[in-house]
Amino acid sequence: MSQIRKTGKYIKSSATPGEKYNAYLPDPLPPKPPLDMAELYPLLDQAGIALGRLDGMSIVLPDPSLFLYMYVRKEAVLSSQIEGTQSSLSDLLLFESEEAPGAPLDDVTEVSCYVSAMNYGLERLKEFPLSLRLIREIHAKLMDSARGGHKSPGEFRRSQNWIGGTRPGNAHFVPPPPEHLMDCLGNFEKFIHDEKIKLPALIRAALAHVQFESIHPFLDGNGRLGRLLITFILCKEKVLKEPLLYLSLYFKANRQAYYDHLQSVRETGNWEAWIKFFLTGVIDTANQATETARAIMMLFNLDRQKIENSSKSAAAIMTIHGYFQRHPIANTTKIKDACGLSLPTVLRNLAALESLSIVKEVTGKERHKIFVYKEYLHILSAGTEPLKY
Repeated sequence: MSQIRKTGKYIKSSATPGEKYNAYLPDPLPPKPPLDMAELYPLLDQAGIALGRLDGMSIVLPDPSLFLYMYVRKEAVLSSQIEGTQSSLSDLLLFESEEAPGAPLDDVTEVSCYVSAMNYGLERLKEFPLSLRLIREIHAKLMDSARGGHKSPGEFRRSQNWIGGTRPGNAHFVPPPPEHLMDCLGNFEKFIHDEKIKLPALIRAALAHVQFESIHPFLDGNGRLGRLLITFILCKEKVLKEPLLYLSLYFKANRQAYYDHLQSVRETGNWEAWIKFFLTGVIDTANQATETARAIMMLFNLDRQKIENSSKSAAAIMTIHGYFQRHPIANTTKIKDACGLSLPTVLRNLAALESLSIVKEVTGKERHKIFVYKEYLHILSAGTEPLKY
């Protein structure tokens, strides 16, 4: 970095009765003096190429919505794991199939709310600008669970919050006091919409993410919503045709570096180091998503050929295989109802798929059997093992 810049200031506050502490007020974006773009262009070019490849996959995939459906769920699991939930992708899919998950129900419900919030935001962005109002609406969806219901869903905080420690006085980081919150958020919204600021969309998203995390405008859910904002900004800027880029796997794998970069920006103004870290994540994540899409396409094609080459090939077995592509974990009742087949036909064809090592029954029960498209789930679940604390 060519120079140290000021990114905000610490002010004495006593918003929490009984003690004084330092709270951080971020300066409005964009950074001043401006970013050293010469440092960033090489990674920006690589990120553009990686995103182009990923965008291309959304065109050649037989059903992009299928990949997106599962990829959104993987992101929900990963982003929630960063915040401490223990839900796996299998737990979420069991929950959505109305089966008992292996993780605590509150954890899985929280992940399910993340899926709802993401889908809601992506749909609303088609007709509504990314704004403070929409951010509040998305937050209400995100926190629509027993655990989040008492954390003022959809409402900006009216009290002091903090990160780390037991109170603001011994916290690792204290965001703006409540009386300064709306000024900070007003500046944040202006930055999102200011067309006079000529910065690439990826850099705008990187800047906005740090700013949102520094403002920490809600009592809870700020980390998850801040990661969602990255995708929403890139969709608004039309960086991708489909919302296929999610950075939570990268942030989870490098979470200490992630937290260190956020704090370093506040303390030293080193935006360039953060943006390099961010762009590296974009490159890695886009490449991984492209490879995952390729692996899934190859698996579906191989298994389809396996079915066609067997003596078991029939319309019903293909229908059930197609259902498993959308629902890698399913019970016999769901399959019967969704595919419009009789239970004996479903059971007979599931046995055929099991004999071809495509699906596997996982309960060992005679009734209420649950089947898993095991190799598909294995590909999707890469990196989603819960963190150990």
